[in-house]
Amino acid sequence: MKYVLLVGDGMCDYPIESLANRTPLQVAKKPNLDFIAKNGRVGIISTIPNGMPPASDVANLNILGYDPKMYYTGRGPLEAANIGVKLNADEIAFRCNFITASTDTLVDYSAGHISTKEASILIQFLNEKLGNERIKFYTGTSYRHLLVIKDANLITNLKIVECIPPHDILGGSITKNLPKGEAREILLELMNRSRELLNNHEINQVRIDLKENPANMIWLWG
Repeated sequence: MKYVLLVGDGMCDYPIESLANRTPLQVAKKPNLDFIAKNGRVGIISTIPNGMPPASDVANLNILGYDPKMYYTGRGPLEAANIGVKLNADEIAFRCNFITASTDTLVDYSAGHISTKEASILIQFLNEKLGNERIKFYTGTSYRHLLVIKDANLITNLKIVECIPPHDILGGSITKNLPKGEAREILLELMNRSRELLNNHEINQVRIDLKENPANMIWLWG
């Protein structure tokens, strides 16, 4: 028997004052969802174990039957598996988002949903400028990419660095939300250097001319 799971990740949203304090889902016309709810079973489940971050990577593991407290790895290894990057025991993977930064503000966590074609050029550029035997960037999709760090001495401390997802701090301070922990320096260096390098890249200059948000910084997390 095969099953199809449709997960409306974040679909419920929040009540909005202009919608009479209703959520977009309450207001939306959704005859098919209404049919399923009327003719099926409706209930409530908790997908986030106590003490774990309320995020879709945790919830989806739980939905698929994997105990997040035992199997949770963060987004990085999932992204690596998704794009076919095999990790060795002395390597650690981080999600690498292209974001739009303005002074100290994270303006856009997706850099205007930059195209994969543009992003792949920027990833290649970062590999040329920042990559080495220890550090390698991999192209994913749109603004979502991968950083792999190879360092047996740092890997234990890198695993416990506290990183905040960029979509959680939209409009917030960059400096107040940078990675925290003993091994964070390598991440901070890459993030800060990326901003110096990407600001003047021709792809971003064209995006600015077209009134599109530039991918002028990477954000490491997950």
